[in-house]
Amino acid sequence: MSKILSPPTTFLSRLKYLGPGFILSAAIVGSGELIATTALGARAGFVMFWLIILSCLVKVALQLEFGKNAIYTGTFIMHNFNKLPGLRLGKAHWSIWLWLSLQGLKLLQVGGIVGGTAIVLNMAFPFVSVNFWAIIAVLVTSLWVYKGNYGAVEKGSLVMIILFTIVILISLFSLQWTQYAINWGQVESGLHFSLPTALVATAFGAFGITGVGGDEIMYYNYWCIEKGYAAYTGPNDGTNEWSERARGWFQVMYLDAVMSMVVYTIVTAAFYLLGAAVLHSDGTVPEGYEMVNTLSRIFTETLGPWAKNIFLIGAFFVLYSTLFTAAASWARVWADAFGQIGWMKFDSQQEQRSSIGVLSWVLPAVWCILFLFFQAPVMMVILGGIATSVLLLLVVYVSLVFRYRELPITLKPTTTYDIFFWVSVLSILFVSGYGIVQIL
Repeated sequence: MSKILSPPTTFLSRLKYLGPGFILSAAIVGSGELIATTALGARAGFVMFWLIILSCLVKVALQLEFGKNAIYTGTFIMHNFNKLPGLRLGKAHWSIWLWLSLQGLKLLQVGGIVGGTAIVLNMAFPFVSVNFWAIIAVLVTSLWVYKGNYGAVEKGSLVMIILFTIVILISLFSLQWTQYAINWGQVESGLHFSLPTALVATAFGAFGITGVGGDEIMYYNYWCIEKGYAAYTGPNDGTNEWSERARGWFQVMYLDAVMSMVVYTIVTAAFYLLGAAVLHSDGTVPEGYEMVNTLSRIFTETLGPWAKNIFLIGAFFVLYSTLFTAAASWARVWADAFGQIGWMKFDSQQEQRSSIGVLSWVLPAVWCILFLFFQAPVMMVILGGIATSVLLLLVVYVSLVFRYRELPITLKPTTTYDIFFWVSVLSILFVSGYGIVQIL
């Protein structure tokens, strides 16, 4: 039965079709914000604020290209990677193998999220050990992802977004009535370009992991398809009607992406400012098991000792939102990639459900094992952020191919859009390139 649907034309009517951006926001506001962003603020003070804002704003254009690709092709991203021009190794395009080569560090990153979640739960319920909480967290997550569908992921993400946004904004607002009150001069000093050599590795990781990263940009394809944008548009039959429908669903997707960008930019900026104001002033940098205790000072210093419980609630939802959405998203992209390589079957809907179901158990188990072995959540998250920065360069390349080789000529964007797209591309290339040179 055809699912073709005329796109909504007003702002209010488009709101009911939003959703993929909720999932991305829940995934983004987690490891990057609570751990990497706050750690960078603690180390650097306000001078790196510009990097955090840039990181959140410039990547959305690439996300839009991946979202548009989902709508006009109706096919998953690894399938589309496998159709790119260039070298192939076995059944798969080189881009899929490059993606796979970075996943070791990415596994560490989400292992760090498992650890952070477990530490928060241990602080709230200390009669259960951190390691046991890690096991419980991944088992609950695997079961939820295995049993759930798109609707469950979207609703769960939206609830967690609302909760952690309220908590972090209350804390930032309350800061102004303490000794750590932020003035405009401090904020302005952070808006000038400055990249101290000693902070390059941390900044490079934070740039990759804050805002919408390479991973989330790739995930967006799957969630746009599962939301129904591609099905509502229908297959490209070359008619003007199809082009008009595609453009209409592009507009819905644009609104979805931009609104999610507003959310994660505000929350990311708030985390950075709190880290710079509270932790940098006395040289405290969150590390290891003390990460959560150190970060909790942000809340106890701004709201009082009673606020530690508020922090634990907010920290749990921030971290668990990433763990939950990562499990749902990774299961899809890994199953798709393994299908292209020939390691799993991913052609029919039944095969897709089966492969995603298997990986919804396997991947969280691997994350948990890595945390139990390394026991260093901050280090694990930062290393994953560096891999995300490299992955972002691959996403830039693919976005250029999508924009100039794959996009149907009838869907050519405006000059303004293309200017924004190239500003995004050049900004990412500059920051990533500068970071790589400094690290080398």
